[in-house]
Amino acid sequence: MSTNRHRDAMVRKGRGATFDPRNRFAPTVSEAVDDGWWQEAVPERLATEVRDERTRSALSWNTSPDLPFDRSLNPYRGCEHGCIYCYARPSHAYWDLSPGLDFETRLIARTGLVERLEEELGKPGYVCRPIALSGNTDCYQPLEAERRTTRAILELLLACRHPVSIVTKSALVLRDLDLLRDLAGHRLVRVMVSLTSLDSDLKRTLEPRAASPGARLRAIGTLAEAGVPVGTLVAPVIPGLTDHEMERLLGAAREAGADWAGWTLLRLPREVAPLFEAWLEAHYPERAAKVMSLIRQCRGGLDYDPRFGHRMRGQGVFADLLEQRFRAACRRLGLNAPATSEAMRLDTTAFRPPRAQGDLFD
Repeated sequence: MSTNRHRDAMVRKGRGATFDPRNRFAPTVSEAVDDGWWQEAVPERLATEVRDERTRSALSWNTSPDLPFDRSLNPYRGCEHGCIYCYARPSHAYWDLSPGLDFETRLIARTGLVERLEEELGKPGYVCRPIALSGNTDCYQPLEAERRTTRAILELLLACRHPVSIVTKSALVLRDLDLLRDLAGHRLVRVMVSLTSLDSDLKRTLEPRAASPGARLRAIGTLAEAGVPVGTLVAPVIPGLTDHEMERLLGAAREAGADWAGWTLLRLPREVAPLFEAWLEAHYPERAAKVMSLIRQCRGGLDYDPRFGHRMRGQGVFADLLEQRFRAACRRLGLNAPATSEAMRLDTTAFRPPRAQGDLFD
């Protein structure tokens, strides 16, 4: 799909999406038509808007065999990092917003989240297993610097001795180094810092408001020095665009202090596919056809294959080669050793539920 199909497509500095696809749940569709009367210029910069949403439930649950966790926690809906490939973009349609520019400019902050989490952890019969923080959007996106919801969550989990795993591409994680160090002392935390590319120019358009590659590597180093179990996710690997960097990314993460690594293939569910293809046409038109061809070779001829067992890794010769390269690099670098896997294992036996609502910190 070429960007010329979208009349409002525009590259905006600091934003990933070039247009807003329609909300698939909307009962009606509006289309702007230039009749010569409307003269106001389309703004090149879009401000970030935040609205509050009172939280009714804290934890999200899943039974996916592709995921290493069964519960997750997301302080925010939408993500200002603006990563064009983000698989979470389609979820914004549930809030009457577009998965395109709305996803990165019209954010929702979940208020009362810590109180709801405290209630849920204190329910009779609650079984402690690690909570995945940032299961959908980054818990350390720029909004966290102001709202500090993630920090409050970590304070609660530390008090309850509840394990947590964190995935982020933000250097803001270092703000909470004191809590992460304490959690690590009880084997209650592991942090995965995702890396996509070491090319700063590519990163600026691919992940416009995420931390630079250098900042992420420094975060890995600081966490490792503090004794916090830390690894990296080479995610997503984009065929024809970033796949050639896999070995260099793993080497840089290992040198910084990472002991564990994983990878995932680019996923293009629902609206992400046309958004990503429009981004390619806008920023890398000479590569667009090749990149989409390789993606489809890994997805059975489609933009995306949602089947369990296939959606994270793909299939076919190219996907198999990526897996072989990843394993070979990890062996050479000493990543994912058995001892490391044991060190990354979190303790669920020390959990102590809140005594009652509101008196956890009394």
